[in-house]
Amino acid sequence: MNDNHQLLSLNDAARLTSLSRSMINRYRSEGKFPKAVPLGEKRVAFVASEVREWIAEKVALRAAA
Repeated sequence: MNDNHQLLSLNDAARLTSLSRSMINRYRSEGKFPKAVPLGEKRVAFVASEVREWIAEKVALRAAA
């Protein structure tokens, strides 16, 4: 599977980022987290490569400080 199309559930994104689901949702509402892909009425997922890029940006900010 092409990583550009691999999807992560909210729980998987939380595990990968070490953030809680509520913090991810807060960041989403503030435009500070990758946009979700709607999968159904109450189901969303995140593009894995975008979440990994978001993590890399956070690491780069630490390195720049």
